Amino acid sequence: MPQIDISKYKKNKKTQASSSGDQKDFDLMGFLNRDISFGNGQLSDKKKEEFYLEFSTLLLSGVDLKTAFDLLLLDHKNNKDGKTFHAIKEAVLKGESLSEAIQNSGRFSSYEYFSIRIGEETGKLGEVMKELGSFYKSKISQRRKIVSALTYPAIVMTTSLGAVFFMLKFVVPMFADVFTRFGGELPAITALILNISLFLDRTFWWGFLIVLGVFLFFYVNRKKLWYRKWSSIIQLRLPLFGDIIRKIHLARFANTMRLLVSTNTPLLQSIQLVQQMTDFYPIAQSLQETEQYILQGESLHASLAKFPFYPAKTVQLIRVGEEVNRLDFFFEKISSQLTEEVEYKTSTLSSLLEPFIIIFLGLVVGLILIAMYLPMFQMSNSF
Repeated sequence: MPQIDISKYKKNKKTQASSSGDQKDFDLMGFLNRDISFGNGQLSDKKKEEFYLEFSTLLLSGVDLKTAFDLLLLDHKNNKDGKTFHAIKEAVLKGESLSEAIQNSGRFSSYEYFSIRIGEETGKLGEVMKELGSFYKSKISQRRKIVSALTYPAIVMTTSLGAVFFMLKFVVPMFADVFTRFGGELPAITALILNISLFLDRTFWWGFLIVLGVFLFFYVNRKKLWYRKWSSIIQLRLPLFGDIIRKIHLARFANTMRLLVSTNTPLLQSIQLVQQMTDFYPIAQSLQETEQYILQGESLHASLAKFPFYPAKTVQLIRVGEEVNRLDFFFEKISSQLTEEVEYKTSTLSSLLEPFIIIFLGLVVGLILIAMYLPMFQMSNSF
């Protein structure tokens, strides 16, 4: 199969990046999207899934590219996505390949560009696009399950912190005015709560500006090497969440490698592509060194075994895949196993967090109420 010039694409990518503006960052679950997101204005994963599944079905049915685009555009006539697909169709009719038209649209990643290009060169465009659709479907399903498991604890925690803040900012000062009128010495716990409320009232806006400044600082530097390195170290060392984050990235690495290997992409090119697409430092850095180890004659599993980020079980499965020449099958197994583990741990973590958050809210609110009413009980007993 013809070799694809990765360095040429890197130059094109830099040129596009300088003209397209800032790149898209991730949200709370943003690390689930980051590996295959490049630049603002890309199609969402859901739209990509629909596009690839519909288009692959048409191509595998024997429909030509022009007719496939005509049928696809029936559902996207006047919206932004329709304009994108129409521009791709026109570029193809003018003689460009589908992969080039997709790359020039600026709404797809390098992962898709190279996969589709390989499909064109091997005559398996329909199969490759079907695999891309399945890839995004699996990715969306995984994200939905994780978000679903963490939504309730996140809502409860946010509500809890909001309730505590409201009481300290608005309720406690009302009691403070009452205590000031009556005078006398306050209980230690009441004095502590009043001091916390007073401190919060005095420093609220400064604290807000500092938090905003820190957020903007990290947002601006999010693509820099030092930020990627240290943020990944912190993420992996987070109690409870570190192992989940690690397995999420490993599952996505395995799933991406599976798709590339299944399309007969040479191993070195697959490693280069994954390295380009990921912003997660441990994977990007390890793959950069792995590429050099393979060029020196080492196997993939022996190269990955040099890095503690990859579990021994994962490395051994890759070793077996290399020995029987079924890397795509074993990468799929690795991805499936890790995804199941992530879903189980996330669900378990959600179940464990819910009661602890509720107990935390009850204790804090109860402590504040006791602190506020205790002086009143003392005053009533003095009469």
